[in-house]
Formats: sequence, C-alpha cells, structure tokens
Amino acid sequence: MKIFKSENPDRKKVDIKQVIEKIGKRNLVIAGAVVVIGLVVYLNWFLFDGAAVDNTPPVADAGAENKEEEDNYFTVSLLNRNRARDEAIEVLQTVVDAGTSDEASASAMADIARIAAEIEKEANIEELVKSKGFAKCVAVISGQGVNIIVKGEGEALLPNEIAQIKEIAYTSANILPENVVIIEK
Repeated sequence: MKIFKSENPDRKKVDIKQVIEKIGKRNLVIAGAVVVIGLVVYLNWFLFDGAAVDNTPPVADAGAENKEEEDNYFTVSLLNRNRARDEAIEVLQTVVDAGTSDEASASAMADIARIAAEIEKEANIEELVKSKGFAKCVAVISGQGVNIIVKGEGEALLPNEIAQIKEIAYTSANILPENVVIIEK
C-alpha cells in the first residue's frame, strides 16, 4: 500500500511495509503490549479505585452497615486485583500467541510465570494471616515488597500480631520484613 500526497508529485512515496520492517514487528508488538497494559492498569485504577457500588437497602444499625462496608472493601479489593492480573496475563498471552520473536515470547512467558507465582504467594499469605485469627486479609505483592491489608478489631494491631504477619510474608514469599506494609482496615 503506497501513501503519498497528490498535491506535491515530487514528494517521496512511503511504503508501510518498509516502515514496519524498519521498526520491526517484534518492537511494534512489545510497544503495543506495553501501551495496552498501561491503559488497563490506569483504567482499573481510575474506574475501580477501591469504590464499591452499594446496591443494598439502607440499614438502621450503624454497626451492621460498617461491617458490610468493610466486607465490600475486601471483596472489591480482591476482585480488582484479580481483574488487573487477568488482563495483564491476557495481554502477555497475546504476545506469545502472536508468533513474535523467540525473545519476546520468552519474556512474555517469564512475566506470566512471575505473575502466577505472585498469585500463589498472595493466596498463601492471605490464608495464613486468616489462620492467625484475622477475619479478612488481602495481600498484594509488587516487586520485592508486599502490602497486606487486614480487618482489625477496632484496636491498633499489637506488636506480636505485626511480627506474625511479617513472619508469614517472609516464610511464604521470601519478602524481607522491612518490605512488608501492613494496613489495618
């Protein structure tokens, strides 16, 4: 397909195939995947910033309303985390399926494996924290750190509870205690 302006016949013709060959199919696919992942993360953050749509009828008991709000927070947090991961894996899988270079496919497969390992580590952390007596827990691993959100009993976490949670993160995901952020909801 040739593109040129008809007003200026002296202008050079541009061949799209040559442009694609010059840039490289692999580079275009990688750039497209990065843009899509960035867009998905931004939209997820912008549209679902921890806010839940509450379709429940008004409740007279304030304590029950607060409990439902906290339950919704943890449910929405888990759904948002899973949705973002699923979308990232889907984009990476399209890179693998596109038949790009071996290097791009290997990189995408390594990213998929890393995400799968993080999902497993997060689930282990959440279950072990719940086994220590916390009603709700959400763990999000990012890089070498982890954010752990627990449902508190209204009082500040005790030092021994903080130590237990940090130990769980270290033994389950090999994350150093100084890289563990604990948030009480």
